[in-house]
Amino acid sequence: MNIDIFPFVADIPESDLADLRTRLKHTRWPEAETTDNWDQGMPLHYTQELTKYWLEEYDWRRFEKKLNSWPQFKTEIEGLDIHFIHVRSPHENALPLIISHGWPGSVVEFYKIIDALTNPTEHGGKAEDAFHVVAPSLPGFGFSDKPASTGTTVEKIGAMWGQLMARLGYERYVAQGGDWGSMITQSMGQTETVHCAGIHINMPIVAPDPDTMDSLTEQETGALEAMGFYNEWDSGYSKQQSTRPQTLAYALADSPVGQMAWIVEKIYAWMDCEVEGVKHPENILTKDEILDNVMMYWLNNTAASSARLYWESFNKPNLAPINMPVGCSIFPKEIFRCSKRWASKRFSNLIHWNELKKGGHFAALEQPEIFIKEVRDCFSVLRNN
Repeated sequence: MNIDIFPFVADIPESDLADLRTRLKHTRWPEAETTDNWDQGMPLHYTQELTKYWLEEYDWRRFEKKLNSWPQFKTEIEGLDIHFIHVRSPHENALPLIISHGWPGSVVEFYKIIDALTNPTEHGGKAEDAFHVVAPSLPGFGFSDKPASTGTTVEKIGAMWGQLMARLGYERYVAQGGDWGSMITQSMGQTETVHCAGIHINMPIVAPDPDTMDSLTEQETGALEAMGFYNEWDSGYSKQQSTRPQTLAYALADSPVGQMAWIVEKIYAWMDCEVEGVKHPENILTKDEILDNVMMYWLNNTAASSARLYWESFNKPNLAPINMPVGCSIFPKEIFRCSKRWASKRFSNLIHWNELKKGGHFAALEQPEIFIKEVRDCFSVLRNN
């Protein structure tokens, strides 16, 4: 195994961008939905509006330049070249932090928080808030290699992240994650106990405590209702990706609009983006921010490889207890919102718990200042331990 770490620069061939434009121009459109909202999926009028912007105004090179403003690297772990951003803080005694995204996210989710975490004195914090940030692309996502065989589960990825941090020379570090990144981070809380000092998650996965069913709080009742809505109306994507990801991938790999709609519909559904009674993704994100994330999937042709993580891990979560320090930030529009007493059943050393008033599934992208404060507050008690 090659343990070298080598620099990486994003440089998409112009021919790939030309191919994208050609495909966008020749999109074959379906008829419009028969509702006047998003109940049947991403509406035709907004899909065409965003596609027009993608074709005529969106500039990938702008975001490529932003990506390349951070030090990026690749290194081989378990036979796969893993892409990661690694920004060392200028502040002495910064705490190493590995942060993991999920689906349909990417390292794009972290572009608003990396600089503030690594250089807090320039972003409203103190030197003692500083982190060295490592932000990898999951196997099969972004610029990381795609697994060619089965077995790349969240548990395996968590162990790979342990290898990555060791290779970077970090003997003591903390970990953070949401969505699949939450599952990976929780796995690290079970296996990487020698070097990982604590974890922070913004989608803790715990089972509702059956002993509480006769005395549910308002928050717990809402959590169960949200879970019911997800299972009935919002989980079709996961059923497909966890059972037949390859079949789905032919459509998404061939149609950029298909790939975009598959992602944007979840951004709409899971984001806290309602303003004055109107829910719309552009109430929180710009078209550029939405398309930057879509491009990480389209340009790297990862529809199949990213979906396979569901096939590997979605139906068999490891909910074993975690005894290391754990912090949880519960955003109000998150898919799964457990209560503190449910969480305490699984996490025996809960060092941070906060229920926020705004924000959703893509917390670092939606509410970066709140997210940064949560990470700082959670890990502050571990800095000198």
